Amino acid sequence: MAQNDFSILGFDDVAKKLMRLSVDVGDKAGRSALKKAAGIVAKAARDNAMLVDDPVTGRRIRDNIRLQFASKHYRETGDLMYRVGVSTKKGPIPKNNPDEGRGGNTPHWHLIEEGTEHAKAQPFLRPALSDNINPVLDRLRTELSKEIEKALKI
Repeated sequence: MAQNDFSILGFDDVAKKLMRLSVDVGDKAGRSALKKAAGIVAKAARDNAMLVDDPVTGRRIRDNIRLQFASKHYRETGDLMYRVGVSTKKGPIPKNNPDEGRGGNTPHWHLIEEGTEHAKAQPFLRPALSDNINPVLDRLRTELSKEIEKALKI
């Protein structure tokens, strides 16, 4: 799995305010702000998936894109993280991969994202993040600042 690492500049004032809060209150504020910021990536992924979905079938990758809090990662490291990805049913792909209609299983999503030897890649998840880094960081900064101000007033 690819991992993007980058440094964030311009959060000094928000970080100073965050230090004034307790860990629990800070995590709650951070989680709320991070969810709103990650929602931009999820929306972009859904929009991008519409471009690669097969209009002939009833199921759409777009319907299975999820935004999920990484609770196990949080418990182990204390770091807040949201995941944006395509959810599919566990287990083997049913024989003949039946079309279950809207919201049906889309186990083929990674073949479209990464491509195969017979089909070129049509990435829709990776560009959702890479094309929206600045809007996500801006939203995170404003939402986190709002959440901190709200917590400090209480």
